[in-house]
Amino acid sequence: MDPEEFRRLGHRFVDWVADYRAGLGELSVRAAVEPGWVRGQLAADLPEHPRPLEELLAEVDRVVVPASTHWQHPGFFGYFPANASLTSLLGDLLSGGLGTQGMLWSTSPACTEVEQVLLDGLAGALGLGKEYTFDGGGGGSIQDSASSAALVALLAALHRTSGGTWRETGTDGRERVYVTAETHSCMAKAVRVTGLGAQALQVVDPAPGSLAMSPDALAAAMAADTAAGLRPVLVCPTIGTTGTGAVDPVREIAQVSRAHGAWVHVDAAWAGVAALCPEFRDLLDGVELADSFCTDAHKWLLTAFDASMLWVRDGAALPAALSITPEYLRNAASESGEVVDYRDWQVPLGRRFRALKLWTVIHGLGLEGLRAHIRGHVALASELAARVRADPRFTLATPPSLALVCLRVLGRDDALDDRADDQATRAVLERVNASGSALLTHTVVDGRYVIRVAIGSVGTQPRHVEALWTALREAADAVRRGP
Repeated sequence: MDPEEFRRLGHRFVDWVADYRAGLGELSVRAAVEPGWVRGQLAADLPEHPRPLEELLAEVDRVVVPASTHWQHPGFFGYFPANASLTSLLGDLLSGGLGTQGMLWSTSPACTEVEQVLLDGLAGALGLGKEYTFDGGGGGSIQDSASSAALVALLAALHRTSGGTWRETGTDGRERVYVTAETHSCMAKAVRVTGLGAQALQVVDPAPGSLAMSPDALAAAMAADTAAGLRPVLVCPTIGTTGTGAVDPVREIAQVSRAHGAWVHVDAAWAGVAALCPEFRDLLDGVELADSFCTDAHKWLLTAFDASMLWVRDGAALPAALSITPEYLRNAASESGEVVDYRDWQVPLGRRFRALKLWTVIHGLGLEGLRAHIRGHVALASELAARVRADPRFTLATPPSLALVCLRVLGRDDALDDRADDQATRAVLERVNASGSALLTHTVVDGRYVIRVAIGSVGTQPRHVEALWTALREAADAVRRGP
């Protein structure tokens, strides 16, 4: 394909994306296909000869669209958002067009230094402090996901807490990692990937009447483990847990962890970007005492997946744990010590120019536009929570957290136990999802079934939340009436 053919087809493909996004609200959020349907629609034999790419768009319309869960749909309230704004897609186009392989500074100085500037600037905008910037001795990188950020943080923690011997001798079965029942499963997976085994994962009790980690329980667990000859390696407090949006007390946790030399990795994948707004800055209280901090641009910051931002206070920590330099990667710039080679800040060697799409978003909207995006969703969640409080058919399962509302349905008045409420809540969620107008997910809190409403999709407006509330009430009425 030459540049002129690319130009012609590029217009067709961009038009397809624009039409798809314009008509999203008319589609069912959730695919209504059975397992194997997609495979049955596609030819088993791959084409031997070239086919017009226009035909591919027809296949996407016929097969892919009806078999997709539409994460950009304004009625998507499940999980947390995936903000693939059209602005960020333009940046992704530039990144793909350049075709950069940014593993070393020398393979693309722009790929490295644009990312450094962006991450330093965002550290300041979030209020992380100078210690998380390259000028301050730390620095940031864009990982593919918060799961990868958790893994490299754990690898750095293993290296540091072993006194540097981990790279040679590996683990010895004495390592311990501390989480809560609400901590994202990515940390449990990181423990598994590093070979520590499930025995290394210590689940710390929450504070009484809370879902957040108890600093006292953490202190007791770490003291007991140390006395038993075990080694505290990492503690993972969360700012905005996936299930309920709970916020662990980072400052107190970091103070307890420091006494045992454990690495503190703060997982703020969803909620952390809210700190761009000064009124939400207190969410990050104590982060200056942590060793690493992660928040995702691809969840709530209008940037297409994948773009997870990881900062560390010690810029040498990740390279110390991860750097392996065969002869073919040696070059004068790297050996000068004056540049950052991001291949030493991640597990894969290769990396693409992710910073371009984030740069495009910030350029196109400004920090002011990003703050307005976040504030708008928080306001919608606050309004929804007020409606839940005022309606006798529902109750809040937990206090609202930013743009996340967790609620339960109250069963009929003649219900004899809590199981009836749980059955009603489950039935309401299933009815709303079956309608295709919205998508909800669930969690379990204190053994009770709970509906999660995560507001945050790019196109979600007040009318979409209003429509969801209507659907929830109608479903609750139908369930309460019974068969």
